[in-house]
Amino acid sequence: MRAQDNGQGGETLFTGIIEEVGVIRSITRGNKSAVLTVEASKVLDGSKIGDSIAVNGVCLTATSISATQFCADVMPETLRRSSLGSLSRGSLVNLERAMAADGRFGGHIVSGHIDGTGQIAVCRPEDTAVWVEIKTPPEILKYIVQKGSVAIDGISLTVAALSDTGFAVSLIPHTGSETALLQKKPGDVVNLENDIVGKYVERLLQFGKGKEEMRAGAPFPAGQGTTGITMEFLAENGF
Repeated sequence: MRAQDNGQGGETLFTGIIEEVGVIRSITRGNKSAVLTVEASKVLDGSKIGDSIAVNGVCLTATSISATQFCADVMPETLRRSSLGSLSRGSLVNLERAMAADGRFGGHIVSGHIDGTGQIAVCRPEDTAVWVEIKTPPEILKYIVQKGSVAIDGISLTVAALSDTGFAVSLIPHTGSETALLQKKPGDVVNLENDIVGKYVERLLQFGKGKEEMRAGAPFPAGQGTTGITMEFLAENGF
């Protein structure tokens, strides 16, 4: 499962264009879950209880809203699979409201259902830009392609370089100043969401495999449990 807390029907979409940086005012921890209270301003405009707000890339549902803050429940699965569990009072977080039906796509399609986390390895200035290198587990890295899109803590970014252990992005000054990413340091954990296209392609290639075989990673005999879709077929048809 991917970390997310939006329990409403339908699919919520974000663009990865951060609207503002909020501040964690409190974290009330339960046995395994938590309630976040986030100070904000812009994302509260027009928002109501039940609306979706992405917090560091994780789609959360607002359970209460005031003039200066909102609260959201964070379920145990989300705490396990995201960096939200490491937040504390005063932490800065990237915020974005769900995309309106008549909104513009300035980034890429972001679901708010993160795939996992990575770790900042290096932050390195280059003229006015800043390179940020992320160490990434193989199960996430396999979806990342050079010049493709990735969401880091909810920020839509272009992959500028790849290695065997991670990837790097180059932040322009505007992105650096309008998000909380450059407030982090090497060793800090970030939420990652891959571009959805690669995940759909993988699903097409795997469809028809039995659950137990997929879980165990056991190959099927030729011609059994497959769709007939191959990498050659995808390449021939423009994928």
